[in-house]
Amino acid sequence: MLLRFGYVSTALSLWEASPSRTLTFTNWRKLDKDSRKEKLYHLTEQNLANTLRALHYNIAHGIDLYRMSSSLVPLATHPEVKWDFVTPFRHLFEEIGALVKKHELRVSFHPNQFTLFTSYQDHVTDNAITDMTYHYDMLEAMGLHKEATINIHVGGAYGNRQAAIERFNQNFIKLEENIRRQTTLENDDKTYTAEETLGICEKHGIPFVFDFHHHWANPGEGAYQDLLPRIFATWEGTGKRPKFHLSSPKSEKLFRAHAEFVEKDFAMEFINALKANGKSADIMIEAKAKDKAALKLVEALAKVRGFKRVKGAAIEI
Repeated sequence: MLLRFGYVSTALSLWEASPSRTLTFTNWRKLDKDSRKEKLYHLTEQNLANTLRALHYNIAHGIDLYRMSSSLVPLATHPEVKWDFVTPFRHLFEEIGALVKKHELRVSFHPNQFTLFTSYQDHVTDNAITDMTYHYDMLEAMGLHKEATINIHVGGAYGNRQAAIERFNQNFIKLEENIRRQTTLENDDKTYTAEETLGICEKHGIPFVFDFHHHWANPGEGAYQDLLPRIFATWEGTGKRPKFHLSSPKSEKLFRAHAEFVEKDFAMEFINALKANGKSADIMIEAKAKDKAALKLVEALAKVRGFKRVKGAAIEI
């Protein structure tokens, strides 16, 4: 079996390579019309160029898994700013997509925690639909809209988990079907457990991204090892390996926060559970040290008996 590892957004090993340069609405409003356009264009071009830099870095270092920044386009979804970000940068979006396809990379997006479908307020759902559409539009501009995924959490419970889940079921289907097809759900560290999230995924026929650290912080009652066959089953028919998230707690007190790196001893329980399951998988490292953390963990795992490093960020067991 093969385990591939990736990281989130910024390749820290590169100089000045943030793909998330942004502009606040307050500062945008202070500018005149021409300056607004110039600033938005400049930042977006930088973000897309740095995404390309990260992808080239990943290819050179054997990292096949990468989460692109949700902040590639500043103020793209703000109701007073909404602008055509595809037309002027189509060549860069297409270049990103061509590179991903050529090297068979796996990319994704993960909108922020405000993109949720459990709210009883219609405008929150409307904003979530707008945000999901923005991410899908970027994937479409890249030509990756049938391959890449957009990962979200279930959302808040608002004092009544079952009612909130029902609202999710009602609100999620307001999304266009083509966007729903590219959506994945992830368990969280405070509210919805792995088993609850998995049940929602099964209802809507969408893949489940299991987060081991979140489960460790918010385990619910069942053992995650017993859920793995069902988790893998949600990915059947997608043509993709099941995807997981992995990070370490920052400290005993800040146990929900992500540490700089992933501790091998913390990760091994999860890795061994995947090993027992016997199927290949992709693992997104959500550590503060990003690419450095992913490569460091792979280096540590390669020293385990029966584990062989076959690429910069891939282990064969």
